[in-house]
Amino acid sequence: MLIFKRQAELSRHLESLAKPKKIGFVPTMGALHEGHLSLLKESLQNNTVTVVSIFVNPTQFNNPEDLQKYPRTLEADVEKIKKLNSAIIIFAPNSEDIYNGIPSSDSFDFEGLENQMEGKFRTGHFDGVATIVKRLFEIIKPDNAYFGEKDFQQLQIVRKLVNKYKLDVNIVGCPIYREENGLAMSSRNERLSPKHRRLAAIIYKTLKTAKSQFGTKSAGQVARSVEKIFGKNPDFQLEYFEIADEETLKPLIRKSKKKKYRAFIAVFADKIRLIDTIALN
Repeated sequence: MLIFKRQAELSRHLESLAKPKKIGFVPTMGALHEGHLSLLKESLQNNTVTVVSIFVNPTQFNNPEDLQKYPRTLEADVEKIKKLNSAIIIFAPNSEDIYNGIPSSDSFDFEGLENQMEGKFRTGHFDGVATIVKRLFEIIKPDNAYFGEKDFQQLQIVRKLVNKYKLDVNIVGCPIYREENGLAMSSRNERLSPKHRRLAAIIYKTLKTAKSQFGTKSAGQVARSVEKIFGKNPDFQLEYFEIADEETLKPLIRKSKKKKYRAFIAVFADKIRLIDTIALN
């Protein structure tokens, strides 16, 4: 299978492929799990060429310790991809190549999307995300790009990025893949102790409870119920729970039958940060 570590070599190869071609792209930071593989399967079904990037992007980490400890498993990732389909093209650059020198973020205005939830707690995070996604789109020039809905705020920001900069790529949001206990699949799950990985089922269970309450209770009442649940669970620290408009990501103040709402949550399990989300209506 083909593995490229330099953007110039990848670009040349993609340009040399016979036309017509349709390129599907899955951006990842590696430590691949079934959720990532589901995105690749989606791309394989709908494109003639599939590219996956494996790059731990330093500019989207506001916590240096989190960057340092983020799992890097390139050899294992390559084997998983090869087992799925050896025709998938892997792009595994280093920071110097992708950033043409010292890594740094551009500044973006996403009309407030970047200031909600994750943006409140991770300063500069979405500038880093948008910088690397835009750069990868420029290098690979995909027709379709696939993102998991677990990072729903990121998905909406990428959509806004494409719209704002008139990038010629279709963004496809894909369902969340979950472990048997309901925990949303994440590369960070590998850092959890067996105990915390088992108990982390409470996150999705709480989201489902919030969804059942949403029909009859106010957003404030649902939030207080969630806070109460985690207040009784010393193994977890609730960072935030928010019910927001799916389109604007602004907190719900008054329900409207014309709008779609979603619950967002971030929880620390033994210093490891986990996020999840669920559609409410």
